Amino acid sequence: MSSVRTRIAPSPTGDPHLGTAYIALFNRCFAHRHGGEFVLRIEDTDRERSSSESERRILDALRWLGLDWDEGPGRAGAHGPYRQSERRQSYADHAAILLENGAAFHCFCDESRLAELRREQLRLKRLPGYDGHCLGLSAEEVAARLERGERHVIRLRVPREGECVFEDLLRGEIRIQWAQVDMPVLVKSDGMPTYHFANVVDDRLMAISHVIRGEEWISSMPKHVLLYDSFGWPRPVFCHMPLLRNPDRSKLSKRKNPTSIGYYQAMGYLPEALVNYLGTMGWSMPGGEEKFGIAALEQCLELERVSLGGPIFDREKLDWLNGRYLRENLDDGQFVARFAAWAFPPRLVDAIVPALRQRVDKFSEVSELGGFLLAGELQVQAEDFAHKQLDCAACRRILLFSLWQLEALPEWSRDAIKACLQELAARLDCKIRDFLFPLFVAITGRAVSVSLFDSLAVLGLDLGRARLRKAIEALGGISGKQQKRLEKEFRELGQA
Repeated sequence: MSSVRTRIAPSPTGDPHLGTAYIALFNRCFAHRHGGEFVLRIEDTDRERSSSESERRILDALRWLGLDWDEGPGRAGAHGPYRQSERRQSYADHAAILLENGAAFHCFCDESRLAELRREQLRLKRLPGYDGHCLGLSAEEVAARLERGERHVIRLRVPREGECVFEDLLRGEIRIQWAQVDMPVLVKSDGMPTYHFANVVDDRLMAISHVIRGEEWISSMPKHVLLYDSFGWPRPVFCHMPLLRNPDRSKLSKRKNPTSIGYYQAMGYLPEALVNYLGTMGWSMPGGEEKFGIAALEQCLELERVSLGGPIFDREKLDWLNGRYLRENLDDGQFVARFAAWAFPPRLVDAIVPALRQRVDKFSEVSELGGFLLAGELQVQAEDFAHKQLDCAACRRILLFSLWQLEALPEWSRDAIKACLQELAARLDCKIRDFLFPLFVAITGRAVSVSLFDSLAVLGLDLGRARLRKAIEALGGISGKQQKRLEKEFRELGQA
């Protein structure tokens, strides 16, 4: 096999996701099994949603799991830089090539025309998509409009007849009708590339030999294949891994299962156990072993043996495996050291002490008052939320709106959390004392405890989010119909 290079390319727009770790694991192990390199690339072309804080959390999470990279941020190689925001000139140069050879075209359609087009297509029950309106513009008209500085994007020219044919390592030949493929924007009006364009250009320039990613990208393959062919580049080997699923076989999502890697770190799982469990997703060792490390997976991994049946991410099975690691891999001294590193890291201790020191008269009270800060998910019951002014529905509403509001915080700090929740209480026209009651119960397990804002700042978003969701479930949960109604109400609340 020629030089193998794989990559993982997360977008720094949210929490480090289990799916990112799952795909990173198989990319890393496959590359190393064949003596190749594993590359980390940050796909930050979405300037509104990308953040340096999100990137930091992703890098920290991958390092915690032991999924280090051979090239990428902090490990410069011959194919950098490794952030797309630093590679803009390359995309401009390659867009010019496609414009020159006729594979791409300038599109001057404004948002109002595109919105009207979509409405009409939906009315006629047609597949929504760009109608090729600007394909008919002459070269002279395009030049004149560009000279006038008219706002425009660059789109990929997509055939309207025939079909796209490509190979997938796990599925064999796949065929998709070109008529089902929209003409995607390659370069936005601000000059930034879209995901599809930057993805293909970077994979080529970084000499990626195998693109191993989730199966949700199969529908995007015709656009990527067309780009490779338009440049005259050979296609890499494509392998679309099955998606992780909840026990009910729905797609893994934070509404049903914690998906943030930070949650599992905060809950006290061992990183080697979590990586081991992710390695069993769609794959089984030749000898049937359930407990194995990254080195063993690197020695045995054959992508062709990955099962296409959606792998189930079962937290009970993860708990069982993590327990085996605690009992079989750690002696008493190692157990104490690993527990202390988890329970009392300097960052956590420095945050807890100011919150507790003014409230205790002796050390024996510390555990009773602050034990919830070292716990995982609290076992709250519906009766814990009994309140004179708030019924169950009102408590659920406050908890859910608070969850959504906190998830949108750009900065996780005591002051930011306090301002965020106080603003929400005001918008709900709810007395702050009543508003905070269900939050106190959900986060601390008590109606009155250490400062709620201090507690949330110490616990972090991952555990805070998990406790809020646990409390909502304890209060009876929220149906799909209720969820949609509350989402609409929350949006309107933000616009008020």
